[in-house]
Amino acid sequence: MNQLKHIAICGNIGSGKTTLTEKLARHYGWNPLYESVDTNPYLRDFYQDMTKWAFHVQIYFLNSRFRQVNEIHGNDKPTIQDRTIYEDAYIFAANLHQSGHISDRDYKSYLDIFQSMITFVKPPDLLIYLKAGIPKLVRQIEKRGRDFEYSIRLDYLRQLNKHYENWIGSYSDGRLLTIDVDHLDFVENIDDFGFIVNKVDLELNNLFS
Repeated sequence: MNQLKHIAICGNIGSGKTTLTEKLARHYGWNPLYESVDTNPYLRDFYQDMTKWAFHVQIYFLNSRFRQVNEIHGNDKPTIQDRTIYEDAYIFAANLHQSGHISDRDYKSYLDIFQSMITFVKPPDLLIYLKAGIPKLVRQIEKRGRDFEYSIRLDYLRQLNKHYENWIGSYSDGRLLTIDVDHLDFVENIDDFGFIVNKVDLELNNLFS
């Protein structure tokens, strides 16, 4: 029987990835790895001037995520990861390039680095996608109160959602669980969290049965 190694949670800004990572890690006894939002020295500047800082912020996240992947595969304990290296390239960098915030030259350099890294990356055993509409994302962003996120534009969130739908629609690297969180509150409602746990249990049983 294969050993469970890597579970990852993906989704747009404000979809609840970090909170669910924490709750599932506690529930299953997994090792949690969180996105390096608070330690990214470019993030606050990025939301003030996306064009100036887009390349810098994406390179930082890409390198941070690659380090996490190496940590995951050097750890015997199952790990749950808040956001994946695939999202850095296929969602955020792609969207910033498409929107004109990353130049063609910088985007090519970014993709060259990503392609070198990805040859050493194994996909997660289970990818959990938290699907959320714009109203839900906005409520969650406002609720967590990161002041630098207040400048996020709605069209930016919409474009990210489109990239997520395209990527998830063609995802074939491993087992995928999509959870629509628009009408779930897995923080305050224990039944909603139980609903998610039941879905995860089913995927894990199918994966390793």
